[in-house]
Amino acid sequence: MASILKVDTIQDQSGNNIINESADTITIGASGDTITVPTGASLTVPNGGLTGQNYPAFMAYLSSAQSISDATFTKIQFDTEVFDTDSCYDNTTNYRFTPNVAGKYLVNCYTAPNTGTNTDILRHYQAIYKNGSQVQLQNLDTRDGGGFRVLSISSSYIISMNGSSDYIEIFAFADSNSGNNASIAGGSTEHSFFSAYRIGA
Repeated sequence: MASILKVDTIQDQSGNNIINESADTITIGASGDTITVPTGASLTVPNGGLTGQNYPAFMAYLSSAQSISDATFTKIQFDTEVFDTDSCYDNTTNYRFTPNVAGKYLVNCYTAPNTGTNTDILRHYQAIYKNGSQVQLQNLDTRDGGGFRVLSISSSYIISMNGSSDYIEIFAFADSNSGNNASIAGGSTEHSFFSAYRIGA
């Protein structure tokens, strides 16, 4: 004969709820618990059945073109958020991502400088900075010295973050053959963007 146990809550010996159902939502585990699937067992989740596993996450872009000094690394002020799941991106003051969960993060960015004149961009560098120091550099140089008016760069990099004080920023560098200042294109994610999301512990 089958047995049925009907309860709303199961507690551990300390009185913490480890399984609880309320309003058709089942909560497993208490704060600080680790839920483990043992070797040999499997956990099947239907497509779309998990949410929040890649958070915190954000994406931002420049609302308009940002001028940068010639041949000088300048922080790009991505000021328009597409989304920011945990309010970890500052789009008004420091233009940096400071995730509140420790782990490894995939960082993506895209910038495209233009002088707005008939002069050419000879070199364009795009750098990811962690805590004020450069950790990744992507560069485009014209080898023949002829240059191009635009040299766009897209890059990705995985960075470990401590979930409290670590932060990420994006810097760009553009060197024109005339010494004129360049600007980083803005207006949409097609012209510039900065994004990141957690990929694991």
